[in-house]
Amino acid sequence: MFEARFQTFDDPTERAASAGRLAALRAELRRRGLDGFIVPRADRHQNEYVPPSEERLAWLTGFTGSAGAAIVLIDRAAVFVDGRYQLQVRDQIDTALFAVEHLVENPPDKWLEANLTAGARLGYDPWLHTADGAERLGKAAAAAGATLVPVETDPVDAVWSDRPAPALGPVVVHELKFAGEPAAEKLARIRVELAKLKVDTLVVSDPHNVAWTFNIRGSDVAHTPLPLSFAAVPREGRAALYIDGRKLSNEVRDYLETLADVREPAVFADNLKALGAAGAKVRLDSATAADALARLIGNAGGTVTRATDPITAMKAVKNAAEIGGAHAAQLRDGAAIANFLAWFDRAAPGGTLTEIDAVAALETFRRNTGLLKELSFPTISGSGPNGAIVHYRVTQKTNRKISPGDLFLVDSGAQYQDGTTDITRTIAVGTPTAEMRERFTRVLKGHIAIARAVFPDGATGAQLDSFARQSLWSAGIDFDHGTGHGVGSYLSVHEGPARISRLGTAALKRGMIVSNEPGYYKPGAYGIRIENLVLVIEAEIAGAEKPMNAFETLTLAPIDARLIEPALMTADEIAWLDSYHARVADKLTPLVEPETRDWLQAATRPLRA
Repeated sequence: MFEARFQTFDDPTERAASAGRLAALRAELRRRGLDGFIVPRADRHQNEYVPPSEERLAWLTGFTGSAGAAIVLIDRAAVFVDGRYQLQVRDQIDTALFAVEHLVENPPDKWLEANLTAGARLGYDPWLHTADGAERLGKAAAAAGATLVPVETDPVDAVWSDRPAPALGPVVVHELKFAGEPAAEKLARIRVELAKLKVDTLVVSDPHNVAWTFNIRGSDVAHTPLPLSFAAVPREGRAALYIDGRKLSNEVRDYLETLADVREPAVFADNLKALGAAGAKVRLDSATAADALARLIGNAGGTVTRATDPITAMKAVKNAAEIGGAHAAQLRDGAAIANFLAWFDRAAPGGTLTEIDAVAALETFRRNTGLLKELSFPTISGSGPNGAIVHYRVTQKTNRKISPGDLFLVDSGAQYQDGTTDITRTIAVGTPTAEMRERFTRVLKGHIAIARAVFPDGATGAQLDSFARQSLWSAGIDFDHGTGHGVGSYLSVHEGPARISRLGTAALKRGMIVSNEPGYYKPGAYGIRIENLVLVIEAEIAGAEKPMNAFETLTLAPIDARLIEPALMTADEIAWLDSYHARVADKLTPLVEPETRDWLQAATRPLRA
């Protein structure tokens, strides 16, 4: 009845092949006169998701997480991952070949200082590291008396005999009814910013920004509709788009050529050298621009400034069409979620349902909308102790039955042409314990505090983050992730610069969409997270002496009242929840399946009814 088409559940690690691959890489390093090499989990754009041809870290080590790196020296090797992947990495790699290091507590630069020998030559691929990252590695090598050496071609690619072909997903035009602003007008706005910045050219290294600027989408990576590409936007003159022509139909090429010179990626490096030779002042995005870009321009005589790409901030503020699309996508997605939750409540008490069953069912309900393009990330489907793993990904090996007494955490999202969604619900299976109810209610109080927040125009996510934690802190507990991240418009579900976290220094501007997702995790027992997407809007306050903002909650789906302890909530918090649930019922009832309607009415009734 249900199937998953956008997510697999196998464990693709190739740990058994690592010994031979590591030996082959070391032989290649010796041939090149190198004493070591750094293998990041990265492509040329620092994307969150990369095509199979860029999964060098997974190929070499077996580790398949979304963040990490390996350092291979002639006599030792290490894999670096953050706290999310400390369990996964040990399960996937051969620890006799690779030591496991914490990416934050003992990062690669610190490890290199301790492990490189004087006189060693450490190689790196300048296309896979940012300039800032390369500088850190260079300083670490120098501190050890070694030298950081850029390579012309990646030695991993030289020994990866069955490397997949590059991604060639077809490019499509993102229609104006979804984009809301013609690409020509966006280019004009960008040029205004370049004049303010006093730079001659912006090199756009982030494919999300390329997609937004030219109103195009692609399918080169999973979960995000990206056309892998670069662009150069001069302050004066025509822009250039560097993209493999095999991705372009005649119609799409004709459209793009009204906006820019469409060029093959093979000429990109020479064009950057020409910019440098002309003495151009070029802006590079510090977060995504490869060190190779800075080297090509700077070595040819140009001036490079590294800072945030101005397109990033423009893209984060949604226009009226994008906001309208977000409302439509959330309504459609909410109906699919409600159908899933009603089905889950019928199926889970029997004790035969598994985490994979739940993923397949949820995707099927979304596909039934007829408009699902992709999942916006792999669904997190965690029952009992698996729910306490913040970035858990269910596989055939870890798949767990959902049993009475469990809490079930499901964090999922969808890509529709009119919007990107992301929602988490925690569901009681059977009767929850008093502790579960107390913890859930404290998380809910934090969620409501963010949803009801009123804040000055220009306030940052860091200023709001503690709102979500007050009730948890008062009980001596907390959660170790940010409260929210920015969300794109049929683009990345994790979009900068907006975020609600201790590190969220960007101002929250009207039109930004961010998540609101506090949580609590009891290792080995259960996890709780409640996530809605919210839109920054103007707050209407009589007599206000300065511009104030607030959040409009976009996501529409019931929050499990069986997990709420009303005695812990204030009257205002209960009023917010009842109002939210009344809106959910009003909006979703006409859209859900007939067998869901009675369930939805019960799930959204007033808390103390």
